Amino acid sequence: MNQDEKYIKECIELARLGEGKVSPNPFVGAIVLDKNGEVAGKGYHEKYGEAHAEVNALNEAGERAEGGTLYVNLEPCSHFGKTPPCADFVAKSGIKRLVVGIMDPNPLVSGLGLARIGEAGIEIAVGVLEKECKKVNEIFIKHITQKKPFIAIKTASTIDGKIATKTLSSKWITSSAARDEVQRLRNKYDVIITGSGTVIADNPSLTSKSGRNPVRIIIDSELKTPPDSKVYQDDGTRVIIATSEKISDDKVKKYPENVEILRCPVSQGKIDLNYLADKLYQNNLASVLIEAGAQLNGAFIKNNLANKFYFFVAPKILGDNEAISMIEGFNIENINQCLNIRFDEIKFFPPDIMIEAYLS
Repeated sequence: MNQDEKYIKECIELARLGEGKVSPNPFVGAIVLDKNGEVAGKGYHEKYGEAHAEVNALNEAGERAEGGTLYVNLEPCSHFGKTPPCADFVAKSGIKRLVVGIMDPNPLVSGLGLARIGEAGIEIAVGVLEKECKKVNEIFIKHITQKKPFIAIKTASTIDGKIATKTLSSKWITSSAARDEVQRLRNKYDVIITGSGTVIADNPSLTSKSGRNPVRIIIDSELKTPPDSKVYQDDGTRVIIATSEKISDDKVKKYPENVEILRCPVSQGKIDLNYLADKLYQNNLASVLIEAGAQLNGAFIKNNLANKFYFFVAPKILGDNEAISMIEGFNIENINQCLNIRFDEIKFFPPDIMIEAYLS
């Protein structure tokens, strides 16, 4: 790993400190080296609407930025948003060289920030650890380029793919270490979605102990979940029930006042998930974590809405064909018709593992 890669990697690590705080903006970290190659300043985008990473790092560096190098995992912005353009600030900072992981996919920025900085006579290098930089901002890239939320499915299963016994016993398949990681993931995502079956069977809170609570959405087309379920408790978190557009007002009235009702089109008794995803995008909710049962997991996949998977796998075998699988609803007879996914990374939460994967 050369020097540029070393510091861009550190920028990525800094960028992740913004998880749960900057959405729908990207995760960005920045490092300033002085003209002697010593670290003079570090920064990251800490909160939506506040100073960006480059500004924080350059402010910390002060006069030591003169003649130095700025590293940043994403191209500095060139437009006015909640803050002034970072490109202008960088151009006037006195640095001699700028190293960027990837260009900003936002059409309001892409290439324009670099052009403005280049006009100031600053040397620019782009495309360092490009794959890693894209991954840290996969949510932002999907949201800004496709105008859709980034949707991930999380499962916790035995090694033979079961998430509960036939009596719906499931606590706990995975270890406390794995469950702690789930708490961190919840903080990262804007929204957490589950189905009525999970609420009735498990009565989850769907909160995060690692930061902010994501918006909670329960898919319940018939409003059959108990109004006193933990998920509906008013803890200051936005709570939404996605239900049928034909549901009666009498059924709606039984839920607490803090619970929002989103009426959705229904087909064959199922909520139109594409309609729901569009509503999330319109509400500037950039990312979704699905923690649901087999049928709802399968429905998001069949509707081409799932982008990523977090498979938490325990070294246990249930071995019962009546037990509940992690994903259902495909009815495949030929093995060559299987849905193919791509394993990306395996992490260990002893005794369990977690596999990050993507649709291939």
